[in-house]
Order: sequence, then structure tokens, then C-alpha cells
Amino acid sequence: MIYKKDANFPYPLLTNTSTSYKNCNFILDVNLQENTHNYRFEIDYQIDSAFITELLESGQAQLVLVIQSKDNKFFNLNFGDKAKEISKSRISLSKRTTVQLLIQSKEEISFKDNNDLSSFYKEFKDEIVVPKNSVLGFSNSVIFEGSNAKPLELFEKKVNPNIKSDIKIELGNETIIINYKNEELQFSDSPVSAALNNPYIYMGLQKALYRFIVNNGEDGELVDLESIDPPADGLDFKLYNLMKKKMISELSIENMDEVICSISDKILERYNAAVRRLYS
Repeated sequence: MIYKKDANFPYPLLTNTSTSYKNCNFILDVNLQENTHNYRFEIDYQIDSAFITELLESGQAQLVLVIQSKDNKFFNLNFGDKAKEISKSRISLSKRTTVQLLIQSKEEISFKDNNDLSSFYKEFKDEIVVPKNSVLGFSNSVIFEGSNAKPLELFEKKVNPNIKSDIKIELGNETIIINYKNEELQFSDSPVSAALNNPYIYMGLQKALYRFIVNNGEDGELVDLESIDPPADGLDFKLYNLMKKKMISELSIENMDEVICSISDKILERYNAAVRRLYS
């Protein structure tokens, strides 16, 4: 099963939201590739607990890759593994596939030497003993779009001489559409045309994220990305995945520009650098 932040355990747990550990990061990033016969999950993770890391290195604990699609599948990983290749005969991915890493004990574990715990446990950590096959921690979850019509495409560019403004931003079912009144506005004759279009990309992200807040926020002003279900709308779902991948937990009117900076890898800095190169 996939665990969420509100999962309750009778002992300290390493997660990205738990206060049980002083350094509670357990961050997962996954890329998915496939060929005719196999899926390949390329895995990058960060565990900030020396205690948990030592358990994994000594074989007292096990990393488990959980893939939730049409059903739940569990695959053991060796500590340090960066990829897991799985035959398509063993797993079937649906339109939405969720991936998470668990840490599971392979024997009874005492927490008496766990110096990564918060001060709350200082007086009684010697008494904490976790049974074999217990979950010791879980990462964030990563969601893949699967077979959406345009799974990798977030923006479309069109030339439409009939629009009443130079630029018109439209939000489609799965993409942000930038309409240009004429092709010259795309800087298509410039070697840095992509970067020169970045302000339009920024405008499109602002409009799309505002609609995301309206569609998914309880009060129309803020969205807690850790508590909402993945959106049904195709474009919102892509934005949700992008924000989660960048470890953004909250979107609001107030932090929208910070979010755009994160999910676009500082798009306006790249625009600024391109303009300066043209003048140098």
C-alpha cells in the first residue's frame, strides 16, 4: 500500500512530514522508461538518518519499492540500487501509477542507539523495540500520468492572426496554449528564440496555476498539495505532478511566483541571460 502523511504508527517513523526525527527527509525521485518487454524505474533517493542508513547497509533493514497501479506490487531493492527493471508480464501500469519507497525491518530493531530521533524520545528511546517486518519509514510518493494523450507536453504554440491581442493564453484540456498574432512575436529567427519566449511561458504558468487554485483549493486561495487527491483535470494533473516532483507542498496566490521559479528552473533568469547575450 501507499502511505500518506497522516499514517499513524506506535513508534517513530522516518518520513518527510514526521517530527519524530531531527532530520526527517526521505526524498524519492523516479523516472520511468520502457521498451517492448520491460519497464525501467530509475530511482534517486535521499535518506538523512544515519541510524536508518546503517540498518540498510548492515542488512538489518530492506528498501521496498511499492508500485500502485491496477493493483499493488512490491519489489525489494538493494541499498544503493539506482534502477529497477520489471518485465511487463509482471506488472501492468494504468493511467495513474504511484510509486513510493518503504524501509522495512528484517529483524527486531532496538532504537536505543538512534541518535537521530527528536528530543521528545530522549528519555525513553531505550525502551523502543520494533518487531521484524515493520515499516521504519516511507518516502514521498511519485505519480506518473501513464497514457494521457499528451503526457510530456505542457505547452502548445500557435499562430492565430484573428486574435484581438498580440498574445492570448488559453488553457486546454491537457496543455497551456500560447496564441501569437504573428510569427515574429515568437522570435523564430533568433538563435535564442526559446529563451526569448520565456515571459510568455511565465504568463501561461500564472494563468494555469491560478485556475489550479480555483479548481482544487477549499477557499479559492490556497491548495495543500499533501492533502488533496490527484486532480482529474488533465492539465491540473500535470501541474500537480510537476509541483510534487519539486517537493512543493503548498500553492497559494501569495507564493505563486516562488512556485513558478521552482517548477520552471528559474525561467526568467534564463530569459535575462539570453537578452544579455544578444547585447554583448
